[in-house]
Amino acid sequence: MKHVKLKGAELLNNPKYNKDTAFSAAEREAFGLEGLVPPAIDTLERQLERVGHHLDAKSSDLEQYIYLMSLAGRNETLFYKTLMSDPARFVPIVYDPTVAYACLAFGHIFRHSSGMYLTRDMKERYLEVFRNWPVKDVRFICVSTGGRILGLGDIGANGMGIPIGKLQLYTACAAVPPESLLPVLLDIGTTNAPLRADPLYLGLRQPPPEDDEVDAIADAFVAAANEAFPGVCIHFEDWKGVDAMRLLDRYRDKILCYNDDIQGTASVVIAGLTTAMQIKREKLTDQRFLFLGAGSAGLGISNMIVSALVQQGLSEEEARERIWLMDSKGLIESGRQDINRWKRRFAHEAKASTSLLEVVKTFKPSVLIGVSTCGGLFTDEVIKEMARINQQPIIFPLSNPTERAECTPEAAYTHSGGRALYAAGVQFPDVELHGKRFHPSQANNFYIFPAVSLAVYATRPQRITDAMFIAAAAATADQVDQASRDKGMLYPLQANILETEVTTAVRVAEFIFEQGQASVERPVDIRAWIEGMLYSPEYRNLLD
Repeated sequence: MKHVKLKGAELLNNPKYNKDTAFSAAEREAFGLEGLVPPAIDTLERQLERVGHHLDAKSSDLEQYIYLMSLAGRNETLFYKTLMSDPARFVPIVYDPTVAYACLAFGHIFRHSSGMYLTRDMKERYLEVFRNWPVKDVRFICVSTGGRILGLGDIGANGMGIPIGKLQLYTACAAVPPESLLPVLLDIGTTNAPLRADPLYLGLRQPPPEDDEVDAIADAFVAAANEAFPGVCIHFEDWKGVDAMRLLDRYRDKILCYNDDIQGTASVVIAGLTTAMQIKREKLTDQRFLFLGAGSAGLGISNMIVSALVQQGLSEEEARERIWLMDSKGLIESGRQDINRWKRRFAHEAKASTSLLEVVKTFKPSVLIGVSTCGGLFTDEVIKEMARINQQPIIFPLSNPTERAECTPEAAYTHSGGRALYAAGVQFPDVELHGKRFHPSQANNFYIFPAVSLAVYATRPQRITDAMFIAAAAATADQVDQASRDKGMLYPLQANILETEVTTAVRVAEFIFEQGQASVERPVDIRAWIEGMLYSPEYRNLLD
């Protein structure tokens, strides 16, 4: 790589080019590294073995996370080689559920800066600040305010672990080249007073502004990002629920963007429901859906289910009639005066109720979805009632981290007599019941958003649509083999995540071309074309 002009310690401190002990003798001489690294020349595989020993010695998942983030800041190739060597093991470490605990402790475990931190006070200078980023061809920005992180609520700048982790999964799960990715924490302040009082907190110690000022900050950010990085896709992540819905409506038809909490979550749910329909040999249009939780995730899933049902022949009104939602104050029904315009679309003529069990008995849903962020709300009685009215009840407790799941797989399988089709937002271990082994599914967005992003990276559409996410859901479901379905599994095996996501990306890219939304010419062989763009975590000869 003749363009590499770094030498000595400067090269060792550059994670993109650093090889640590894997520099060849010729590279050590040419780049002034002699004496700066041990004399042994390791292969990447030997370094991977050493990483494994380091990780095995760590006392907790959080300690493993800290080690891996330090590795990412020192040696990018080895970091991704590690993640891609065993994604089923490492995705839960660098992302959900471990990232939740990392975010809670973010200021306390901080080692080095990754990505960019933009504050509300920089609003007039965002373009100038963006120009400090060393990479000019940024293709994706994942941006969060930290206003609604997983099930943790508003944790402000501590939420930076989420954009970092999301973009790492772009590469680890779908081989999107990492140099094209930029994590951003847009610091507008936090409502979390104890966090503002923490002397190790790294963000602004101010409460957030009103909605109109949030919109002005977002407008300035979007304009500057698109000017600094023409054609960039903005991935909105973990904004406060109302902000997330409002800003997606504000930008989705104007710029290249998406919100993973809304669209990615909805897509992965539809993928699981599609597999469940294949197992049950039923139609999605015949299901009745009850949501516990009506924030951005619940509403996003509901709206995309409406789109999917309309694609399958129902009217919008017929689709909405099949979807009931409950929030923290009870059932979303037409008599309520305290619901916003997004919830109002799903307000039905029904008796007011704050009891989930009562609503299950009244509405008789076949699908129960939890996005409440409150653990244990799918009680034994609720599960038993779902099993009484359904031969194979579909139960998706999606809240995370682990302790926030609305029910455990043990509870779902035990109280349904092993008949439930179950998927949680986090991965639970297998369950043994009456001599049968159940493998709980994980309805995690990492099946979807990296694949959609790879398709966007390749095809360069002007906009991202819900239909693209529905196409991704169908492609994901089609990759669950019969043996997995026989075990009640609703998603592909995580061990094959790269193959799965490339296949999904190919299907989404085909859809983008068919809809005439791509900005590039359609190749003869889309899969071979996309495979030629994939990042591979291998060292390059710096002397070439």
